Amino acid sequence: MALARVSHLSFAYPGGHEALRDVSLEIEPGEVVALLGPSGGGKSTLLRALAGLVPHFHGGRFSGRVEVGGLDTRRSRPADLAGTVATLFQDPEDQVVFTRVANEVAFGLENLGTRPEEIGPRALEALGAVGAAHLAERPVAELSGGELQRVCLASVLALRPRLLLLDEPTSQLDPDGAAGAIELARGSGAAVVVSEQRPERVLDACDRVVFLENGRVGFDLPEAWLPREAELPHAESRGEAVCRLEGVSFAYDALPVVEDASLRVGRGEIVALVGPNGSGKTTLAKLAVGLLEPATGSVERRGRACYLSQDPGRYLVRERADEEVALAVGGDLARARRALASVGLAGFEERHPRDLSSGERERLALAAVLVAEPDLLVLDEPTRGVDPPRKDELAALLRRHGPGRATLVVTNDLVFAAEVADRCVSPVAEREKAVA
Repeated sequence: MALARVSHLSFAYPGGHEALRDVSLEIEPGEVVALLGPSGGGKSTLLRALAGLVPHFHGGRFSGRVEVGGLDTRRSRPADLAGTVATLFQDPEDQVVFTRVANEVAFGLENLGTRPEEIGPRALEALGAVGAAHLAERPVAELSGGELQRVCLASVLALRPRLLLLDEPTSQLDPDGAAGAIELARGSGAAVVVSEQRPERVLDACDRVVFLENGRVGFDLPEAWLPREAELPHAESRGEAVCRLEGVSFAYDALPVVEDASLRVGRGEIVALVGPNGSGKTTLAKLAVGLLEPATGSVERRGRACYLSQDPGRYLVRERADEEVALAVGGDLARARRALASVGLAGFEERHPRDLSSGERERLALAAVLVAEPDLLVLDEPTRGVDPPRKDELAALLRRHGPGRATLVVTNDLVFAAEVADRCVSPVAEREKAVA
């Protein structure tokens, strides 16, 4: 008997955007399903429907039927499904509640009424399973994006659900961490539905592929979505140094994150900053752009610097997409619309940023920094939530418009790094080094 059954589901968000169209599928106990498709295709909405968040949390127009564990999600609220379904959301920053890691993982267990003597051991067991036991006493605010994603994964694994919904669970994990996360999910015994923009990270662990495009289901995987092998390029730095870091160190409170690191980014080159989660990539990028000041060492930069954060959706403040982009250029809507078109968002000018998919918001935020034509552009995980065709477009865009600019890209997506970068460097060495 199917654990979850979706029958002729259609759903439109308030305001009329139809995200799902006549979707039907079944999920068997213990089955691992890869949910693939382009950004804005309906993947996250389908996961929300399986969790009961659609329609109870989001509202909108809902037709059809969704049953999970024998419960009709229109009659049963998300709280009624809490013992059966657990969800790892696309933006882990928006999922955390507590300031301390161990408390965060324990929170869901407390809500389920787990016996008090079991909560601590189960929370620590889950942290250990995702390789994050050493983070138990750390403040959540001090975690890297990848570390936070591991903690949120531990939070849902600790619940031991029958249906585990993972929305871009590897977007901020290094390759080893991504492989381990998917294997943990598969080994949990739960049925797993995993939405992923990097199919090469999940396909080996999956029993089945569901492809969503324009809100409809198809099961044929286009050739463009097949995994591609990555070989990281290495070339010497070229051009005038727009940004130079020499022997920089930085610590959050007493925790050293970057130690004696050096980096040079020349005009006209694209440098990919790669390495394990927690190795200091984001911190080094913030030092480069001037958002952090080093405790030791020196930072030099020439001209204007712009930074695209790991979670840009949190910083969108205007009611329209073109107005958001125009903020960086004194309200010039014509320039803003050209920037939107350059990232594939022509026709989105009047859309509210909060109505966009995660991948579309990433592109909107990219337009908001590109429009300023900076001398130094720093992008922190710019392919998070972005489908492979759009990654190719992003790589082409960065190369096409980059001759007069220095670009530093923080990424765990080695395929993208291989496609876009002139050099790949890592902060884990004492000195700048190529990653072979």
